[in-house]
Amino acid sequence: LLSFCILWNQEDLEALIAEFQSLDAKKTQVLETACPPPSPRLNASLCAHPEKDELILFGGEFFNGKKTFLYNELFFYNIKKNIWVKAEIPNPPPRRCAQQAVVVPQGGGQMWIFGGEFASPEGEQFYHYKDLWVLHLGTRTWEQIKAPGAPSGRSGHRMVLSKRQLLVFGGFHESARDYIYYNDIHAFNLDTFTWSRLQPTGTGPCPRSACQMTPTPDGNGVIIYGGYSKTRAKKDVDKGTIHSDMFLLRREGKEEQEKWTWTRVNPSGVKPPPRSGFSLAVGPGGRALLFGGVCDEEDEESLEGDFFNDLYFYDINKNRWFPAQLKGSKSEKKKRRRGKKEEQTNETEGEKEEPQGPTEIIKEVMAEDGTVMTIKEVIPATQAEEDSEEEEEDEDGEEEEAAAMAPLVEPCPRSSAMATVKHSKLYLYGGMFEVGDRQFTLSDLYSLDLHKMDQWDVLVEMDPKTQEWLEESESEDEEAKGGDEEEDGEEEEDSEEESEEDADHPPVKAGEALADYQTRTEKYWLGLARANMGPDAKEKKVQKVGHAMAKVFFEDQE
Repeated sequence: LLSFCILWNQEDLEALIAEFQSLDAKKTQVLETACPPPSPRLNASLCAHPEKDELILFGGEFFNGKKTFLYNELFFYNIKKNIWVKAEIPNPPPRRCAQQAVVVPQGGGQMWIFGGEFASPEGEQFYHYKDLWVLHLGTRTWEQIKAPGAPSGRSGHRMVLSKRQLLVFGGFHESARDYIYYNDIHAFNLDTFTWSRLQPTGTGPCPRSACQMTPTPDGNGVIIYGGYSKTRAKKDVDKGTIHSDMFLLRREGKEEQEKWTWTRVNPSGVKPPPRSGFSLAVGPGGRALLFGGVCDEEDEESLEGDFFNDLYFYDINKNRWFPAQLKGSKSEKKKRRRGKKEEQTNETEGEKEEPQGPTEIIKEVMAEDGTVMTIKEVIPATQAEEDSEEEEEDEDGEEEEAAAMAPLVEPCPRSSAMATVKHSKLYLYGGMFEVGDRQFTLSDLYSLDLHKMDQWDVLVEMDPKTQEWLEESESEDEEAKGGDEEEDGEEEEDSEEESEEDADHPPVKAGEALADYQTRTEKYWLGLARANMGPDAKEKKVQKVGHAMAKVFFEDQE
């Protein structure tokens, strides 16, 4: 029992997987039922149906602070009707996350899945799959394809369709004592159902996982960008590396005599800041899309992450990166602004400023428990200048001030979200972000028209504050207070404590607007922020946190 519960090994995990499979084996009929949106998760597979206006979601994971949950659920999202359907199909792949899925149009549509991982409930031990599955979308049947020569078990790899082959690159395998990252590349032939390991010439990427892998428009190659890997620098000390290099793997010759070659690529344009855990998809014209991610700042004692919610495009034909800029409702404001600034432009004509680089914007977001999350966003110079102009012009009229204060609808910063493109629309689902030691896992769904580039549309909303989060520190604190009560009682005590704390804050007057409340109570909230952040905190950051605290309290009182 001790070995099963604490010292998980491969045999234990295999037994647990077999137990789950035996439960799945009891399902003998296909059952499809309309359902609410899937529960929060990350590292799942999200694909666009090759023949229907549907998205397909499979697998994924969720962590509640104490326990890791793995899924093998299958959902279909009807784009036109905005409804979810859960499909229970006999003999599915075992539960997993960080697998790869590719859809192909043959036979009424197929979704191919390779690899992934299963974790012990405590998330300390991992089992890495090396199995290959195909979901026949037309007949709603799962089939496991057993072919020799498959890649070794792994997760965090990448898989794309290149003509009539599935190409698998990279990934990692982790055990209790060690880990290994891969840079090998394998091909599965969809006509002969055979695996082969490619032996490209040239110098390719170093071993890594979670990179961007995009097929070239002509189908004769793939682009590899970025990724993540770890090395053991000292005894029992791991050092993570975020990669930002790019490579082209090119195929030449006919099938029987084809040769593959690696080439280092140096793209132009505005490149994404280094990050891992970004979401990727292929947009119109073969452009690669990169959304969000996280940049971890590691030191000997802690690991902090800066999460992103920006969007970048890579034009394969032009070998150029460029950031996405939403048009929104600002176009008319820009036209009015041009007329108002003509005189200023004439006065400064001839004085040319040097082009500026990207501007780093730091935001402070506060959770209910008072934890502050720092979010760094990098805004291209042109967008930063436009935002600066907006701030100046907002002083010219109440109408523009109200427009500028209107909330921008966009996905919150996150990593490990799922993304896909259907009919030139980008769909983004789920993922996670962290506030202090707490992880928020998401289940929201957004779409963005890649032709209009006007605004994000919210298809499924979610409030991450509603999530349950279990921590050992919480129970330890309660024991220190002498509390051995039930969870319901603890929640009531917490709410009472919060009410007592709220009573000490300046109350919100009836009918008072947020801006008026912040102005009236600014001194109090800045003092409270300074007390929490310490004397060494910068004044600008203290102001941001103080305003955020006032806003959170104001909204709670509403």
